[in-house]
Amino acid sequence: MKNRAGFQPVVSEGETTQESWRIFQIMAEFVQGFELLVRLQPCVSLFGSARTAQGHPDYALAMRIARTLSDAGFTVITGGGPGIMEAGNRGAYEGASPSVGLNISLPKEQAPNLFQDVALRFRHFFSRKVMFVKYASAYVVLPGGFGTLDEFVEILTLVQTGKSRRIPIVLVGSEFWSGLIDWFRGDLLARGAIHQRDLDLFTIADSPEAVLDIIFEHYSDRGLGPSPEEVEVMQDL
Repeated sequence: MKNRAGFQPVVSEGETTQESWRIFQIMAEFVQGFELLVRLQPCVSLFGSARTAQGHPDYALAMRIARTLSDAGFTVITGGGPGIMEAGNRGAYEGASPSVGLNISLPKEQAPNLFQDVALRFRHFFSRKVMFVKYASAYVVLPGGFGTLDEFVEILTLVQTGKSRRIPIVLVGSEFWSGLIDWFRGDLLARGAIHQRDLDLFTIADSPEAVLDIIFEHYSDRGLGPSPEEVEVMQDL
């Protein structure tokens, strides 16, 4: 049957059925993540470039941050791949708390790093993203590329719009992030695209100790877990 514009359907009935069955695959990814990560709280999600070499200062810094967080009682969650993700898992693996990798299947296969106490595999970016956010008590974002920026802006948007609870969002590396923050202030804020208070949604740090202090300061007068009101908000994430 033609539609009103006169175009023939581009999807057959068989393909429609196949797409519908994909829902169960997606559900399985959510169930797997929910059932596991809820038992590993409190968690910190750590991000950064997959291209950072082991000898780079950012790699060493990510290791130290993850180790500090792990020894402080936080499960550290990364994307499970190389670079900063590997460094984060490696530091946590050497620490007192679990090291978790949320691995993603990509056209150019991403090999899981070897420093994961718990390794989950996802086919869909969107279900993986929910896992980074839903059980995180904080976000720690080291220098990275498009994927890192995507995760940073994703959590900013969720918190700004009230779809996620307010948690510490820590950008590591003042020199790296200063240009982006200047653009936020000089262009987005000047155009009215964001509000002044939106600039308070994140903090910049340069050391593992500063990262930990920011997180504990945020929770100084409350527990690390979500309040009943925040739990309600997170149901619609």
